[in-house]
Amino acid sequence: MNKIFNPTVLILALAAAGLSYGGYLLGTRAGTHGMAGAVSASVSASTAASASAQQQATKAASKAAQSGGDKIDPATGRRVLYWHDPMNPGQRFDKPGKSPFMDMELVPVFAEESASTSANAGAASEADTDDGAGVRISPALRQNLGIRYATVRHAEVRDALSLVGTTQFNENATAVVQSRVTGYVEHLHARAPMQAVRRGQPIATLFVPEWLAPQEEYLELRRSGNDALATAARQRMRALSIPDTLVAEAERSGKAQRGYTLTAPASGIVTELGVREGAMASPGMTIAKISAVDKIWLLAEVPESLVPSVSPGMTVNASFAGAPQRSYTGRVRELLPAVNPASRTVQARLELDNRDGALVPGMLMQVRLEGASGQHRLLVPTEAIITSGKRAVVLVADQHKGIRPVVVTPGREHGDDTEIVSGLEAGQQVVASGQFLIDSEANLRAILPKFVPKAEDSMPAKGGMK
Repeated sequence: MNKIFNPTVLILALAAAGLSYGGYLLGTRAGTHGMAGAVSASVSASTAASASAQQQATKAASKAAQSGGDKIDPATGRRVLYWHDPMNPGQRFDKPGKSPFMDMELVPVFAEESASTSANAGAASEADTDDGAGVRISPALRQNLGIRYATVRHAEVRDALSLVGTTQFNENATAVVQSRVTGYVEHLHARAPMQAVRRGQPIATLFVPEWLAPQEEYLELRRSGNDALATAARQRMRALSIPDTLVAEAERSGKAQRGYTLTAPASGIVTELGVREGAMASPGMTIAKISAVDKIWLLAEVPESLVPSVSPGMTVNASFAGAPQRSYTGRVRELLPAVNPASRTVQARLELDNRDGALVPGMLMQVRLEGASGQHRLLVPTEAIITSGKRAVVLVADQHKGIRPVVVTPGREHGDDTEIVSGLEAGQQVVASGQFLIDSEANLRAILPKFVPKAEDSMPAKGGMK
């Protein structure tokens, strides 16, 4: 038998299902809101408790400060000297509270932290602190930091400069070989520049046609026995610049000499050749230039700021890389009257002893110039000076005030030492190594003089509780 579909039953079933799903959604949302409320209530309670505890601690510290007694940190029970802002540690505050510089709570500085920087912990007076007491370094800390002291001393120093120079020939010791007559270069004995020659060594042989006839006449008169005419002929040859050596050779051989040899007037190096074989030489023409090497010049570059320290006559010691153990001595001849616009230096012309001929032109040499007399100067090790660009500071070790910075005016360096123009006295002890570690320690504890305000400069904190 067929069943008849009833629409009413279907509608009722759908309505029942919708009601059931709606109830499920309502129950889920209610449970979620309940959990969130519980968590929020827990966080609020914790924050309120923390804020209450902080306010109570601040109130307790503030009351202790106002009562005139010791300032005690209620959280740790330690005695507080003052409060400060870590972002601005130079300013002190006499009570806790908000920083006037940053929106943050002030940080206490405890008594034992300040006392630990003194060798007599807890016994240093407040007057010593305000007077710029220095850093106290225990023997153990001194050894750990590698601190080394040096004594300020007077010493006799000479004005010495370290310069660089280049060697060149001594122009004052240059000889010139010239032709006095018109002739032709038959043979050139010195065939290339930079050839070493000795005094009297042949340089060039000239053929002088106009000397042949006077020689023939003189020899004929000698053979005829007419001494008066022979003497007159000899005088005419001298007027023609015929050398006596050439005449003597003609007398010995009985023949007119066609060649005349020019010799080196001094030992040295041929720096210039003015002719070649077969060339014609005229009167006054330079055949060759010869420079002596027993005395050689050295041109040293002197910074223009140091020119007043250099004067003629100063002693010179020079060396070069090829023989650093060998020292060449000499003196300053003169300062050349010109400044190099590129390097801002002035050339000093020095003269060195080069008897062994080891020095040649163009060599680069290290030069040390020393003054004629020494002067007493106040010296400290160069490593003891701390330079910031605007000033120079030396850490002085004082048995009463500890290690403290002193501004000095440094002078010139003398080896490993530096001259002190002002700021120190002889006999003082200065820190020669480990200065930067001491400086860091002092800055962390804010005890370097003039960097930490005095106690009376303390100001009330922003929002400090009364």
